[in-house]
Amino acid sequence: MSRMPLISELLGIRYPLIQGGMAWVSDAGLAAAVSEAGGLGVIAAGNMPADALRSQIDRIRGLTQKPFGVNVMLLSPYAPEVSEMLAGEEVPVIITGAGDPARYVDAWKRRGSHVLAVVASTALARRLSSAGVDALIAEGSEAGGHIGELTTMALVPGIVDAVELPVVAAGGICDARTVAAAFCLGARGVQVGTRFIVANECAVHENYKNSVLEARDIDSKVTGRVTGHPVRVLRNKLVRQMLREEYEPGGAARIEEMGTGALRRAVVDGDRESGSFMAGQCAYRIDRAQSVRDIIGELFDAAALGEIRRELGRDLP
Repeated sequence: MSRMPLISELLGIRYPLIQGGMAWVSDAGLAAAVSEAGGLGVIAAGNMPADALRSQIDRIRGLTQKPFGVNVMLLSPYAPEVSEMLAGEEVPVIITGAGDPARYVDAWKRRGSHVLAVVASTALARRLSSAGVDALIAEGSEAGGHIGELTTMALVPGIVDAVELPVVAAGGICDARTVAAAFCLGARGVQVGTRFIVANECAVHENYKNSVLEARDIDSKVTGRVTGHPVRVLRNKLVRQMLREEYEPGGAARIEEMGTGALRRAVVDGDRESGSFMAGQCAYRIDRAQSVRDIIGELFDAAALGEIRRELGRDLP
C-alpha cells in the first residue's frame, strides 16, 4: 500500500485533527476556534434547515480565514436542501454521516470541496470509497451520540486494510496517548468530539460541561439499541427510564418519544434530569475546562508523543 497522506496534508491544516460534528454543540464559534488553533473546525448541520446552516457558514467566514468543515446528517429531512446549498457555498470540507452521500459527492467536489464520510463498518467503507470520497472517518463505539457496534481498536485497522484512502480515527480519543494509539492502528488523523464540549469557546449550557467533567467511568450508557439507532449518553434520570423501557412491549416507540427534544434540553436548557447528554466513554478522563488552543496543544504535545515513541522502542519485542 502506498503511503497515505496525513489528513492535515489533504485539508491544508496544521494538525491532523478534525473536531467532531456534534449536533446543537458544534456551532460556528467553536468551529472557528478549532480552525484558528490549527485543526479543522466543523459546524454540525444536524436537523438545521438550509437557511439556518447558511447563517452559521456566514458567521464562521467572518471569524476565520482557515479551512473549516460542515457535517451533514443524511437522515435529516433537510439533507437534500442542505446538500444542494453546500455545493453553492463552496465549503472547504463536507463530512457526511448516517447515510450514503454518493449522489452528492460529484456536485460537491466540482465546487472544490473535500468530501469525507463517517463509517462504522468495513462494508460501508468499501462502498463509499468507490463513491469518490477523499477520506473516511472510522468512528468506534466509544464515541458519543449515534454509534455502531465495533470499537475503535477493532474498526480502524480493519478499514485501513480495506480501502486505499486516508482513514481518520474517532471514538475515545482525548489525549496524546490516544492520539498515538490511533496512528499505531494506521490512522492518518484523528477526530475528537467529547473533549471539545468543555472548551471555553463551546457555547453549551454549563450543566452540560459539568456533566462531562463529573462523569465516572460507569456513567457512559447506550440507549435505543431496540430502535436500530443506538446513542451513547451520560447516565441520568432520562437514561435510566430509557434503559428500563428498552425491551418492554412498545419500548422502541416510547424511547423515541422520550428522546424527542432531549438533546436541546441538555445543550440549551441544561436539564440534568431529562436532557440527553451525549458524550463518549472518554468523558470520565476529562477533568477541566480549557481553551481550544490548550486542548489541541495537549493532544499533540511533542514531549508526550516523543516519550511514547521512546517507550515503544524499548518495549516492543
